[in-house]
Amino acid sequence: MRAIIVGAGIGGLTAALACLRRGIDVEVFEQAPAFAEVGAGVQISANGSRVLLALGLEPALQPLWVEPAGKEIRLWNTGETWKLFDLGVVSRERYGAPYFMIHRADLHRALVDAVTALKADAVRLNSRYLKFEQDETGVQITLQDGARSRGDVLIGADGVHSQIRSQLAGADRAHFTGCVAWRGLIHASLLPSKFSRPVGTNWVGSGGHVVTYPVRGLESFNFVGIVERDDWQVESWTERGTHDECAADFEGWHPDIHEIIRNIDVPYKWALLGRQPLTRWSFGRVTLLGDAAHPTLPTLAQGANMAIEDGAVLAQCLSENADFPQALSRYESLRIGRTTKLVNGALDNSKRFHNPALADAVGAKRYVENEWREDKVKQRYDWIFEYDALRADAMPRMPAVSAAI
Repeated sequence: MRAIIVGAGIGGLTAALACLRRGIDVEVFEQAPAFAEVGAGVQISANGSRVLLALGLEPALQPLWVEPAGKEIRLWNTGETWKLFDLGVVSRERYGAPYFMIHRADLHRALVDAVTALKADAVRLNSRYLKFEQDETGVQITLQDGARSRGDVLIGADGVHSQIRSQLAGADRAHFTGCVAWRGLIHASLLPSKFSRPVGTNWVGSGGHVVTYPVRGLESFNFVGIVERDDWQVESWTERGTHDECAADFEGWHPDIHEIIRNIDVPYKWALLGRQPLTRWSFGRVTLLGDAAHPTLPTLAQGANMAIEDGAVLAQCLSENADFPQALSRYESLRIGRTTKLVNGALDNSKRFHNPALADAVGAKRYVENEWREDKVKQRYDWIFEYDALRADAMPRMPAVSAAI
C-alpha cells in the first residue's frame, strides 16, 4: 500500500508517521523549499498527546514542552483571576496523557525527524501540487513542474487554503468572522519574573481576548491576541504588523498585556475566516485531514489536536481495510461528527471570550463565575480530552451536524 500526502504540516506528518509505523509506504509533497520556523506556540491536550506519545515522540518533545500547572481566566482590564482547570499531573491522572504547550516548530521538527528516520526520502520539498486524477486502480498527482506520482490513496493535508478540497468539494466559501488575531513570541528574559510561571492564561474582555503561555522550557513566552475589527481580511501566518497597531487594538487592557506587546519580537496578524463544516470529505481514493477538512477558530486550542487525531485514525483505517475507498469512508465516518462538534464549539467559545457582559467589573465577575463554573468547564472539555484516537473505532460516533461558523 502506498499513500500520497500533500502537505507536510503537523497533520500530514502525523499521518505519515502513523502510516509508516503500520507498514504503509508514504510519499509527502510539500510546496515550501525548506522548513522554516513558522508559527508560534500550540497547546497539545491529552487527546493529541496520547497519539504523539504512542508514536514514540516523548523523548524528543519532553525537553522542549512546558507541562502547565493549570490554566486561568483573567479579566481584561483589572487582571482579576479565576482558575479554569488544573493540568499537569491532573491531566495524566484524569485523562491518561499529558497536557503541554510547545513551539510549533519544535513539534514539527520532531515529526520530520521521526518520519525521515523510518524513510529517509519520505518528504519532498519544493513540490507544489497542481491536480489529481483517480481511477479504479489508483490515484495520480501532478506537480506544477510537471512531475507525477501515483499511489493507492491521496491525502489532502494542504491546509486552510487546500487545493485538494477545492477539487473535491468546489470553491471555498470562506467568510470573514470579524476577528483579527495577533501572535508573537517574547524571550522570557525581557519580561519580569512573574511571567515565567508554568501557567496558561486566557484574558477575556468585551470584543477581544488574549491567550498567553510559556514554551521551550520557560525560555520563551507565547502571545495570541484576538480582537473584533473589520478592516483586515488577509488570512496569512506571515503578515507582519507593528507594535503600535497591536497595542492600539488592546487599548485600555491591563498593563501586563502591554508589557508583553512591547517586547514581542515580531508581531504578526491574520484575519480569522470562517468556513462551513463539510458534510463529506472523502471521495473514492482521495480524502482530507486537518485544516483542509475542518478549519476552525483557535478558541478551543484544538486545531493541531484534531489534525493529530485525524492522522492516527486514518492510518488505522488504511491498515485494516485493503478496499481503499471503503477505508477512507470509514475514516470520515469516525471523524466527521467529532470535528464538526469541535468547530462549532470553538465558535461558541469565541462568543464566550468576547461577551459584552465582560465590559464592566461587576457584570464581568458575575459572568465569569457563572460561565466558568467547574461543572460547565468539565462539560465543555472532558469529552475533548478523554477521546482516544488510537481506539476511535471502539468509541461511539457522533452525528455530523453541519452548521455555519
